[in-house]
Amino acid sequence: MTNIVLCGGSGTRLWPISRTLMPKQFVRLFGDKSLFELTVERNSQICDKSLIVSNTEQYFLAVDQLENNPKLANTVSQSEKFPRKSNMQNPTFLLEPIGRNTAPAIALACMSLPKDEIVLVTPSDHLIKDELEYKKVLNTAKELAQAGNLVTFGITPTYAEIGYGYIEADGYDVMAFHEKPDLQTAQKYVEATNYYWNSGMFCFQAGVFLEELQIHSPKIYKASKTAWDNNIALNSTYKIEHSCMEAIPDDSVDCAVMERSDKVKVVPSNISWSDVGSFDALYDELPKDRYNNTANKNLVSIDSKNNLIYGDHRCIATVDIEDLIVVDSGDALLISKKGSSQKVKQIVNEVKKTTQLHNIHLTGYRPWGSYTVLEDADGYKIKRIEVKPGKRLSLQRHKHRNEHWIVVAGTATVTVGEDTFELEQNQSTYIKAGDIHRLLNKTKENLVIIEAQVGSYTGEDDIERLEDDYARG
Repeated sequence: MTNIVLCGGSGTRLWPISRTLMPKQFVRLFGDKSLFELTVERNSQICDKSLIVSNTEQYFLAVDQLENNPKLANTVSQSEKFPRKSNMQNPTFLLEPIGRNTAPAIALACMSLPKDEIVLVTPSDHLIKDELEYKKVLNTAKELAQAGNLVTFGITPTYAEIGYGYIEADGYDVMAFHEKPDLQTAQKYVEATNYYWNSGMFCFQAGVFLEELQIHSPKIYKASKTAWDNNIALNSTYKIEHSCMEAIPDDSVDCAVMERSDKVKVVPSNISWSDVGSFDALYDELPKDRYNNTANKNLVSIDSKNNLIYGDHRCIATVDIEDLIVVDSGDALLISKKGSSQKVKQIVNEVKKTTQLHNIHLTGYRPWGSYTVLEDADGYKIKRIEVKPGKRLSLQRHKHRNEHWIVVAGTATVTVGEDTFELEQNQSTYIKAGDIHRLLNKTKENLVIIEAQVGSYTGEDDIERLEDDYARG
């Protein structure tokens, strides 16, 4: 069985923790592991192979977390550009240049596999706490899939949730799919006992899914087949061409196939599941203090209770507040009533109009390491840049900004124009706008520099890559 892990989505309902370039599946919300890591760990105990579907930015996040997770460190060995596959625990990657929803993503993944391969399709951002029951549920799903069915997983509802779609069932037979209901309808569903939350997880033979896709959504099938036939393969990583991906109709797997096929079965699943799709859902999963505030070492609380307080950048002090959501990400602060967190997506739509705060954090992750913005003002920006051992940035130049580099730890190998030289701790260099330059860490220790950018524009898109180890444009 192959686990298809869907890494798309930006988790806008968890803004400002989740951003486009660091979505919730890669944020370590629960201790030292991300939801993505937990997903791969959980399913690697059950599946023989894994196939991770992501865009380019998320690909590098995924590789980095696989490399640095002690349980998964042997699952991926990265060459200069792409990881290599040997057995199960070396995943294959499918890279999409743009997102076209879940139906095309699953179709492209299935086209890379033998027709009789059983696939378990899982989002990368779900939390499942009852893993013993999860294994039992998967065994049932696998048997149904081997019999030629398209299997979905229906989560036994624990309350009337309006943020999920519902599946009406009679045993394993699906009677109907229902869109997200209002509260009164959701309460009726829960009372009826044969309605389940639609989990977005599936199990089927790759060939059966593609046959049903061809019947019920032929345009998606045809465009996906064209895209797959024109993919670029390198070291078990498949890259889809932008123009081919753009030509695929955008649709969910539920709308494209599951709601139309007569081969659909549902497995009722009581597995302590959450999609962690809102701050209210996150509050339910995080540890609490004796006043039912989320445990936070930075919290100083006076007569406050039942609050989600999240932030690790500075002290958060509360007085006489109750049932609030307070999220501090360093560059943005969210304050909301509990029960209203589904509206956070609307906030993101407003933020997009004037800033890039929906897109990037103060800390950004790159295949070579990371950077943290220390100060960003009109005309200048100051960053802390950390380069991993043996890694280098692209050969690049900037149009609008000059840069000053100061080494604070490690040894930097710097190229500016035709010159290449080394800088030790407390040494610096200057790179003027238009200069072709590169930063390399040849050592076995992390390199840390402070970069001061000065110019009329210091946005992240003021970069022209002339040569890049990671095949970025």
